[in-house]
Amino acid sequence: MRSPQSTLAIKVKAAAEYAIRKGHPWIFDESIVKQSAAGNTGDIAIIFDRAKNRFLGLGLYDAESPIRIKVLTTINGTRIDDNWILTQFNAAYTLRKPYLHKDLNSCRLIFGENDGLPGLIVDKYDDKFVVKLYSGIWIPYLDGILSSLDKMFRPRQVILRLSRKVALSGTDLEDGSTLVGDETSALVQFREHGVIFEADLIKGHKTGFFLDHRHNRHQVQQMAAGKTVLDVFSYAGGFSVHALVGGATEVTSLDVSKQALQLARHNAMINRAEDGHKTIAGDAFDSLATLISEGHRYDIVIIDPPSFAKQAKEVPKALQVYQRLSHLGSQLVSLDGTLILASCSSRIESKAFFSVMHQGISQSDARYQLYKKTFHDFDHPISFPEGSYLKCGYWRRLS
Repeated sequence: MRSPQSTLAIKVKAAAEYAIRKGHPWIFDESIVKQSAAGNTGDIAIIFDRAKNRFLGLGLYDAESPIRIKVLTTINGTRIDDNWILTQFNAAYTLRKPYLHKDLNSCRLIFGENDGLPGLIVDKYDDKFVVKLYSGIWIPYLDGILSSLDKMFRPRQVILRLSRKVALSGTDLEDGSTLVGDETSALVQFREHGVIFEADLIKGHKTGFFLDHRHNRHQVQQMAAGKTVLDVFSYAGGFSVHALVGGATEVTSLDVSKQALQLARHNAMINRAEDGHKTIAGDAFDSLATLISEGHRYDIVIIDPPSFAKQAKEVPKALQVYQRLSHLGSQLVSLDGTLILASCSSRIESKAFFSVMHQGISQSDARYQLYKKTFHDFDHPISFPEGSYLKCGYWRRLS
């Protein structure tokens, strides 16, 4: 891979200087007041303070993003090279390793900014890995990333995934290309608290699976014995299969994608847990309304939708949609049952999420109590406010 083209000297506004000193990893384009030259994506950016020209931080320049500089360190003299990348990878793995074992061999190894590597995601699925680039700043350093993985894990396969923005940026790299190992299959089986899942690391959403809800799926497994379960926006059956393995008598997976439901059935099959598994292919809102009208009730209802607010302007409408989902879901829970509601949108703050969910639930005739809140699992550490996105609530129906 090519080396960074140049090193840029940068000065920023006072507010950005303050943010850097507080450890925030983003510098927006409008915060830059002076730079030594026009920058290319992947260039080294050294930030100096305006008053005394002292070193403030070092980052990578992203010409394609309004977050123009991703700050990597505030330690003067740091050299961004293969050794530095390996050090970052080792630090990230040290945090996660105590939680991994034979029955839990998948994790998010690198969680972008929260692991000091903005715009970079690395997911571990047993002995296969996915490197996903949300910013082209890492293209010049891809060899160092692969070298770190090789030294630490000797992976059987490494697959590259690119965000839409990076894929369209003119790079010669291809989304879904195999960087290490066998190119004939991108399928992998991995274990999650004793449950086996199969994921397609090229065709699957994100990096092939949603690892962030692992702890909530395990919670459902532990509470599912003898229960009936409705899993809305079920995708590959994460919650559904955990519930089946946990002893649920009946589990219904609901998703608009027939292909996703096929994968959910397959994941139930490889765990020998097909009995009692039903699927509904359809729009979530229409299907929930139909189930309500038909008088269905479930001991556990899980509603884990995709992000409805990828931009700030979408937040008000997204909150209305979350409120509607909570209202629909609250009408499908049996007495003493549990309603589990989640959001994966970083634009929706936790306080607002739980507020609108409460409003939606309150519109039903039933009475509920919020008894548990969960956020990120062990492999999704949070180091700055915008790095937090996942929130999940457990409500018990009291009457």
